Amino acid sequence: MNREAACAGHRDVVLQVSHSGSCFDTCDHSAMTHASCAVVHIIGGGPSGLMAAEVARAAGVAVELHERMGSVGRKFLVAGKGGLNLTHSDPRERFNDRFGGRRADVARWLEDFDAQALREWARGLGVETFVGSSGRVFPMDLKAAPLLRRWVQRLRDSGVKFNVRRRWTGWDGDRALRFETATGEIRVAAAATILTLGGGSWSILGSDGAWVDTLRSRAIDVAELQPSNCGFDVAWSAHLRERFAGAPIKPVALTCTDHEGSVVRRQGEFVITRNGVEGSLVYSLSSQLRNHIADSGPVTVHLDLVPGRELARLERDLGQPRGSRSRSEHLRRKAGIDGAKAALVHEIVRPETFDDPTLLAASIKALPIVLQRPRPLDEAISTAGGVRFEALDRDLMLRSLPGTFCAGEMLDWEAPTGGYLLSASMASGRIAGAAAARWVTRAR
Repeated sequence: MNREAACAGHRDVVLQVSHSGSCFDTCDHSAMTHASCAVVHIIGGGPSGLMAAEVARAAGVAVELHERMGSVGRKFLVAGKGGLNLTHSDPRERFNDRFGGRRADVARWLEDFDAQALREWARGLGVETFVGSSGRVFPMDLKAAPLLRRWVQRLRDSGVKFNVRRRWTGWDGDRALRFETATGEIRVAAAATILTLGGGSWSILGSDGAWVDTLRSRAIDVAELQPSNCGFDVAWSAHLRERFAGAPIKPVALTCTDHEGSVVRRQGEFVITRNGVEGSLVYSLSSQLRNHIADSGPVTVHLDLVPGRELARLERDLGQPRGSRSRSEHLRRKAGIDGAKAALVHEIVRPETFDDPTLLAASIKALPIVLQRPRPLDEAISTAGGVRFEALDRDLMLRSLPGTFCAGEMLDWEAPTGGYLLSASMASGRIAGAAAARWVTRAR
């Protein structure tokens, strides 16, 4: 059933024309409200919104998707520039564990759309995938653009209507949706609405968190947005900032104590930045570190710069006579530490410690770094906080606004990078899309 069949006899006040594959508003946008018939209106064109559109349309209802930017999937495209990480090959229980305190809720989303189902879905778009050495799952060509193009085209062919350059600003007194456009405000009376507005990071791509105040004005419980998968500030010296910003540190193990007092150790790599540290190892612990800083202020983490070498052996190696070699050359020869790693040692360790092999070895195996605060929300890869699950029913419908559903990163959950975020966002979109379609169908 296409949109015309669903809305037979209905004339939209807002007309659309196609231009280079996008839809643009072309009529008088006076403050008017038009009937929605049995249309599900989706606000936000990220992966969760596109998946909600796919499922709702497949259920036989008309679907319109509204996007603030000039095209959909912008964050999806940027995130895929270095290789689109679709999901992860972790066993189901380990996969579910990645969602921390929201494990049970997210696991329910994934029951019908887990990692393998996502790979099969991609295959349906003609995109084959493979499992990398880290367990992450990628398209064979590693690219996001081909998958997104095929997905959007399939949605268009199915009858999904796309409206771009529309910024949602809330509801009017009759609960019609309000949108700002280039030519004025429009209002749309919706049979059902799915909000997939993203978090508060990467605002240049459309996710600016402005919806938080809009929902709170309706007494909807929204947890404060916080950076997730983020970097942290460190008070580096000018020398380290100028000479080594951008340098990777690998391999390295990081040990920290989380806000609950548990000791956590993980191995991987990170990058020195002008402001501090970032990278996969830091991101994997960012929620614990962020919460610790919120509870107790700056947190000290310890770096093991030679995780493959035991402390006793390192102490013996460093205790060998240095002779006429410089301290830096001795470090390189006896500990394998040079470049940015050596710069970190010189940054933190007192000069006199270099003459004591026992103290120097202990410092290299547990180099203290003080993380002062998370980097700003807009720099984070993703967002923690959002619409609390207690404000939603099992279908992700707002309890206080029947017929309005939420999905994706705007909900109060978080996960590390590695494909977990994308998998869960798409799975939540499927739940919201199916539920919105049922809601509209019952209301006919």
